[in-house]
Amino acid sequence: MTANAMTKLQIPMAKFQSRNMKTTCCKTSVWRLAPDHWSLIGIWVLVIGISAHTGWSAATQPTGPRIIMIIRHAEKPVETAGDKDPNLAKQGFERADALAKVIPDHFTKPDFLIATKKSKGSNRPVETITPLSKAIHEAIESDFKDEEFAQVAHEVLTDPKYAGKVVLIAWHHGKIPELAKALGVKDCPDKWNAKVFDRVWQITYENGVASWKDLPQKALPGDSQK
Repeated sequence: MTANAMTKLQIPMAKFQSRNMKTTCCKTSVWRLAPDHWSLIGIWVLVIGISAHTGWSAATQPTGPRIIMIIRHAEKPVETAGDKDPNLAKQGFERADALAKVIPDHFTKPDFLIATKKSKGSNRPVETITPLSKAIHEAIESDFKDEEFAQVAHEVLTDPKYAGKVVLIAWHHGKIPELAKALGVKDCPDKWNAKVFDRVWQITYENGVASWKDLPQKALPGDSQK
């Protein structure tokens, strides 16, 4: 065989060896990744770094609201035989207007507003927080009837949209104690005084445990100051 023939045989062999070496390197090198894979790894490293810096983890994320405030609807008209007005009384509308300023200024501004669903006998819970809704530009959710307080509690405590948020609920006084207990409160009264319209029941959650306070609104002249 001539020298030229040997040279022609050696060149393809060299190319084969070169390709085979590259294949072997790829098989034995764990970190030889495509550029887009490296980008994904970089993003994850950044997320992990931020999490470590802020102390964030999935286990520490809130699973329910931070604060829930419950108020009774404002004053209602005096009932007469055969005549049941579903709306607020004049003083009730005055309280509703006052709460539009009192709640954001003296309590925690709500992220969500919830009221009892309108019925033939009453639309007072919705009317009570309508001025507040307009003032803070938050819609009123009124999907549940008065007796459906347990469903309200379940939704507020489990729907992720409420996690870590502040929720204000306007309800009928007869079901407020049961609503509060469904929200985790253990030490609230069993009944709400039928003559009282000027209180805020504030429920604060810390590590999933509810603490309850009965606070004065101080919305109108003559309201309780304590």
